[in-house]
Amino acid sequence: MTSAGVFRSLAVPTLAVLMMVGAAVAQPATKPYEPQVGQSGKDVVWVPTPQALVDRMLDMARVTVDDYVIDLGSGDGRTVITAAKRGIKALGIEYNPDLVELSKRNASAAGVSDLATFVEGDIFKSDFSKATVITLFLLSDLNLKLRPILLEMKPGTRVVSNTFDMGDWEPDDRISAENCTAYCKAMFWVIPAKVAGTWQLPQGELALEQKYQMLTGTLKSGQESISITSGKMRGDQITFVAGDRVYRGTVSGDRMEGVFGTETKFQATRR
Repeated sequence: MTSAGVFRSLAVPTLAVLMMVGAAVAQPATKPYEPQVGQSGKDVVWVPTPQALVDRMLDMARVTVDDYVIDLGSGDGRTVITAAKRGIKALGIEYNPDLVELSKRNASAAGVSDLATFVEGDIFKSDFSKATVITLFLLSDLNLKLRPILLEMKPGTRVVSNTFDMGDWEPDDRISAENCTAYCKAMFWVIPAKVAGTWQLPQGELALEQKYQMLTGTLKSGQESISITSGKMRGDQITFVAGDRVYRGTVSGDRMEGVFGTETKFQATRR
């Protein structure tokens, strides 16, 4: 083979390699994932909570550094990241793996990856029982599906929902955010302790009926039976009025203790 032939045999594959490298370099870099408002999800379309309402929701729940916030359907991670910026440990549970990765990048960019974590998962199959605060932005029918799970959580757990209610479970509070144009309202609940049943007090027998945080019933003492009014639970804190006496106490399982009237102490046991 002549020297020219050798040159041609080397030049052809070398040129091919250079063309392949050039083509690779010419290809545009992969564009980072950007969610689109209204894109389909597992149960709902994705719409971000306005930042103004995120702030108000966390204020409404009175979150502190002692809390553990879990956001159900955490989307781009803004609620979790906002909580983390306040020094609060927070977790986002999100079904869409692309949104999970986006949230992790957003947390890293905000410098809060040590407090803000995200996992891919179905909220109806996830364990969020350790949360002290639950935030969510779901439709009412999904809230109703979650409601039995929420009501089994530790009394005192706070729940804040963007826009959508919990059916006939009336909220303890409602707020709206300023500088907000859509989805600007939130509702707030405190998980109540379960107190329905018959309780024995030194003053007599207290029979309580409970619907969520609201209480009705009677206080029987001897032959007298007094209907209670203004009965309500807020976490493990109970208040009700019997006659002219206001009762305030704390419930722990089948025991209740507190004060009534002019700060007279009482204890009660559920039978």
